Amino acid sequence: MNDQRNLILAIALSIAILLGFQYFYEKPRMEQQKQLAAQQAAQAELSVPKPVPGAIPGSPALPGQIPGAATDAAVKDRATLVAEQVAAGGRVKIDTPSLHGSVNLTGGRIDDLTLATYHETPDPKSAEIVLLAPAGTAQAYYAEFGWVPEDRAVAIPTDKTVWTASATILTPAQPLTLTWNNGQGLVFTRKVAVDNDFMFTVTQTVTNTGTTPVRLMPYSLVSRSGTPQTSGYYILHEGPLGVFDGKLSEKSYEDLRKKGKEEVSTTGGWIGITDKYWLVSLVPDQKEKVTARYLHSTVGVTDRYQTDTLGAVVEVAPGATVEQTGRLFAGAKQVKLLDAYADKLGITNFDLAIDFGWFYFLTKPFFYALDFFAHVIGNFGIAILMLTICVKAVFFPLANKSYQAMSKMKGLQPKMQELREKFGDDQARMNQELMALYKREKVSPVSGCLPILIQIPVFFALYKVLFVTIEMRHAPFFGWIHDLSSPDPTTLFNLFGLIPWDPPAMLHLGLWPIIMGVTMWLQQKMNPAPPDPVQQKVFQFLPIVFTFMLASFPAGLVIYWAWNNLLSVAQQWMIMRRMGVKV
Repeated sequence: MNDQRNLILAIALSIAILLGFQYFYEKPRMEQQKQLAAQQAAQAELSVPKPVPGAIPGSPALPGQIPGAATDAAVKDRATLVAEQVAAGGRVKIDTPSLHGSVNLTGGRIDDLTLATYHETPDPKSAEIVLLAPAGTAQAYYAEFGWVPEDRAVAIPTDKTVWTASATILTPAQPLTLTWNNGQGLVFTRKVAVDNDFMFTVTQTVTNTGTTPVRLMPYSLVSRSGTPQTSGYYILHEGPLGVFDGKLSEKSYEDLRKKGKEEVSTTGGWIGITDKYWLVSLVPDQKEKVTARYLHSTVGVTDRYQTDTLGAVVEVAPGATVEQTGRLFAGAKQVKLLDAYADKLGITNFDLAIDFGWFYFLTKPFFYALDFFAHVIGNFGIAILMLTICVKAVFFPLANKSYQAMSKMKGLQPKMQELREKFGDDQARMNQELMALYKREKVSPVSGCLPILIQIPVFFALYKVLFVTIEMRHAPFFGWIHDLSSPDPTTLFNLFGLIPWDPPAMLHLGLWPIIMGVTMWLQQKMNPAPPDPVQQKVFQFLPIVFTFMLASFPAGLVIYWAWNNLLSVAQQWMIMRRMGVKV
């Protein structure tokens, strides 16, 4: 029995440690990042130097650089800066069913994007999510395409180049062509096309009208100024990432600040920067070998992160034209959409932009099942309940064995108590008598644990998919839950809104976390009590500890946990009644 209790205690404490790590370490770290971001926003970015890539393996050592970006002399509000540039005729509008924004004719950058179907709050009239912002704003975030010359004397387009546009608006039906002549015999064109979702296709051409061949290398980059505020959960990656030769690579902002630069040669794949729900990613030609890099630089207190790709050297002979095509994904990480792009464009492991974790083989099928129920029923919260029932049904036989074993152990507790009273001073004899009792009654003290251990990966995978899926964001349930991705907005300490007082965050304890805690307590009461008094006290406090810790978790996860506990209680109650064990 001690072995069983120790095992269960170890599992419970492990979960408590994981949650405690989030509550006591990750939360303060997140607050520090928030303060740092505020400091960065208050600083004027005088300039951002162009990061030096160093020698590129397999290509000539370049005295030049992959163009980075210099910012304006003073930091401005994004909307103000964009409005000024639009008024001056320096931008081409982007208008698609999924994206709003503009292309900057100075530098030819895609640096102004908002997500048309995603908003800051559940209110559809609230502001659209801002994804990209121009250089010269506090949190500049943009994409750029261009060429790097082998000969520094060759004039190429830079971040200061003013392009000539073929249209005043970019839509899925109307691509945009930018043109610039360097006055030395080279004509550069850049055709930008966008689909109905979040994929840009950028086709660059160079025509040599001169008499001398020119050698160039195509590049693309994504640049981000300032360290963004992350969710702070260790189970979720936010920051630079990519897939190189079929393998996922993830870099935290902190790691990149320490290393400064990391590069790799790859054929196929992609590289970019991810947030919990959003992704900005470069997708080079999947058949060409490129050098992909992560970079970090600092200006004052402002960190700048960059991911980029550099293609092989191409020679543009006199009278010839060369063409290079790359893509940019800038939008929401919808699983079905990423899968569709992967199939249509042959993008290797594009779905790994979503952090499905170690149990990918479980989490992705769980997502598709959840998505199916949500479309059939019309409510993502009900879909969570339905999927939980399906998972419980699959594991019903295993759970039955577990609950039957625990019920037998609970039925033996009076006899075990007699042995403890009789041989309490002789631990060796008491253990011997306990083992004899188990043998007579044909009960194994660990038989109830094995089925539970088998279900742990499934539980974690389901927890993961509920946490990372964008479909749960701003999805309503019933009553006061208007956003399953946010914590329960109610709190016990103002009597769930009856008292006109907004308690501090540390006193936030919503109704659903309390319901979850009650179901956990009920389940605990139905299990045999630990023989060790210390263990009993620890187990008594676990529902309270979990209730407070889960108060800050998304409501969808808490609802899932409470519903899962309730189903377990019902199943265990039926088994105990059938076996004649007192409930």
